[in-house]
Amino acid sequence: MQTLGIIDIVWRGRQIPVKKGAKITIGGIQNTVVTYGRKVGRAQEFMGSEVKATSNFERGQRWGSLWDPNEGELQVVCDTGQTFVMGDAFLTERPEITGGEDGQFELTWAASAPEEILS
Repeated sequence: MQTLGIIDIVWRGRQIPVKKGAKITIGGIQNTVVTYGRKVGRAQEFMGSEVKATSNFERGQRWGSLWDPNEGELQVVCDTGQTFVMGDAFLTERPEITGGEDGQFELTWAASAPEEILS
């Protein structure tokens, strides 16, 4: 039985090579704890999706083609056949490039709940 090993990121139709360890938190309705008196209940709230991935700054790469404060389509493609598509994703922070660490930088996106496609 195959389990998840490789995650590919496609941002606005462009595949971004990412290092091992990319993460996705899938948004949707979640329960939160509500304490009252000596009881515990629950309330529901919506939690957005979050995707984190680390890439490397390469020779000839244009920073402006990667960083943009506007929304766009983000796809998280898993080698197990799932693809999570978020049409309203946006980068949440201006990435910091680290010299001496292969020019690596972390990208963080936020979005609404994704559409899941199985192949």
